Amino acid sequence: MTLILTGSPTRYGEDRFTKDNGFLATVKAELEAALQGRGTGPRVLLVSAAPDDKSFTDSVLEGMTACIVNSDIRPAQIIMLDRRNAHKAAELVQDADWIILCGGHVPTQNRFLHEIHLKELLAGFDGLVMGCSAGSMNCAGLVYSHPELPGEAADPAYRRWLPGLGLTDVQIIPHYYQVRDAMVDGRRLFEDIAYPDSWNHRFYTFPDGGYIIQKDGHCILHGTACEISNGGMRQICSENQVYTFMNVVFVSPHFPQTYSHFCAGLKVNGVNVLGIADAPHESLSPELRGALTDYYQVHNLEDYDEMYRAVAWFAHKHGRIDWIESNNEYWLEQDARLRTDFNVNTGLKTDHISGIKNKSEMKKFYAAGGVPTARQIKASEGLEAVRAFARKTGFPIIAKPDNGVGASGTYKIHSDNELQDWFKDHESNFGAFVVEEFITGLLTSYDAIYDSKGEPVFESMGVFPTPIMDIVHDNLDTCYYVDRDVPAALSKIGRRTVKAFGIRSRFVHLEYFKLDRDREGLGRKGDFVGLEVNMRPAGGFTPDMMNFAHSTDVFQIWADMVAFDQRRKEAGEQYWCAYASRRDSHRYVHSHEEITARYAQGAFRPDSPAEGLCMCERMPDALSDALGNQVYIARFSTKKDINSFFDFVCRKA
Repeated sequence: MTLILTGSPTRYGEDRFTKDNGFLATVKAELEAALQGRGTGPRVLLVSAAPDDKSFTDSVLEGMTACIVNSDIRPAQIIMLDRRNAHKAAELVQDADWIILCGGHVPTQNRFLHEIHLKELLAGFDGLVMGCSAGSMNCAGLVYSHPELPGEAADPAYRRWLPGLGLTDVQIIPHYYQVRDAMVDGRRLFEDIAYPDSWNHRFYTFPDGGYIIQKDGHCILHGTACEISNGGMRQICSENQVYTFMNVVFVSPHFPQTYSHFCAGLKVNGVNVLGIADAPHESLSPELRGALTDYYQVHNLEDYDEMYRAVAWFAHKHGRIDWIESNNEYWLEQDARLRTDFNVNTGLKTDHISGIKNKSEMKKFYAAGGVPTARQIKASEGLEAVRAFARKTGFPIIAKPDNGVGASGTYKIHSDNELQDWFKDHESNFGAFVVEEFITGLLTSYDAIYDSKGEPVFESMGVFPTPIMDIVHDNLDTCYYVDRDVPAALSKIGRRTVKAFGIRSRFVHLEYFKLDRDREGLGRKGDFVGLEVNMRPAGGFTPDMMNFAHSTDVFQIWADMVAFDQRRKEAGEQYWCAYASRRDSHRYVHSHEEITARYAQGAFRPDSPAEGLCMCERMPDALSDALGNQVYIARFSTKKDINSFFDFVCRKA
């Protein structure tokens, strides 16, 4: 079922549906989906708000028929359901494609809806339901029936809360422009009635021409609108904009610094973005402050009690929490625990976190998906078992934390003596490590955003000529690039991995080796072998590089996935985007000024002004071990320019 809530589908008494905010186009699209290519017009059922007032009901039928026909919709039939044919309600509902709940007096219509058992009749209905005014209000599970007629506000027996159809949790006060100054029994409708009633409730009011559509679990408001809650009112949306009925808690949105773009993308989609961090609000970037609906500062992001109280406060103030996310490897376990405790079902919970955090557990999912990976043993099995493992695989072997991020704490062991020394040096914690065979090849990544059905809405490929482990251990400069294309073989194994791990509604960074020679049990030269899964975006400025390479906005693509479960941002011209960084501890041949002059956009290749430098940034110290201190990012239309760029930036003095 698709549900549309309106005050009136027309503006200013017009005799056709408004096109404002895409309303008419939305109605036609939903009718087309409901008809499923049947080749006939919709069968329309109007449900009266005044079932015993024949003249009023007949005038509504006449007016709505004119609006439908004048909107270039050709119905197969239009029938009004009122007292005269109430005994045929079940048959009429079953036969309809489009049910319109008409406007009028809320309590009067509410009684009629219960008399004909419409709530039960709509169970399993697969068409379009559209509410108008009172009809929209009666769609709620708990209907706010504010006083409207003389005497109702003064009557202590008047019931302001009624059981409704239960089609939505949204409670509306329609016709904002017409009723914003309305008086009922000497009381102002908003300030004296709705505001006091809004404590622990939320009402949404918008002028005719605005509407709410609820479909596939998503509820989106289109057009100018205000929220009334906690005794006050605030504007939440403007003309030709949308507001998504969704509360997203974003953990540590200020670090890494580019993560403010995720929040800005959510804000564009009308999401309530609720930030939790350990920094003062005034220290946040202007972009981030503008994107956040609310902010809670904690003393320590690692203090779970503090984090729990922060989310609980947001839930109390803003209602149900729909998403909890950090997009950060460091907080994955805490995110999962918070989702579990607050019953947030749009991400990983604690019962699934070990499979994507522990390298030993990852192997089970790789195997289930038929994805080849390096052989592995837990160091907890002891020196002799690992020594026997090394005899099978040969040296070198790699020891790495079972639960760790990046190359930190990773060791390459070249001989039996080094293995003994490693166990001696790690006598107190070797059980926290796994040991893997060493695979030679090109390190690549499959970076993708997946929707709730486990389908990719965005894919990209990263290429890392020098492994991060070597960069960290040997204090090397970091050079890598985002490819303009994703090879079919990488996309295929990436999708297979995603399916094996049950990934949904996430931005992922999956690492693979592209074999440089045939390896028994793994594959032939050029095949991709699974290395590691990361249930978050690639680190540093890599998401920005994806934007430059694919002429798109991955932050907005992710935000669209969250809000709408679809991609709305397309890609433009494709490039190779290269990253070269320098370390403060090294001396280089070329100065910063020489780099920026040589690779300035418009100067590097005048006939292709989009090529050249896209970013020059300092990398935060917390990320500099792997990613360097001074960063240069450029894009090129030909792959051959990448190596010369790396050489020019990183050539040592």
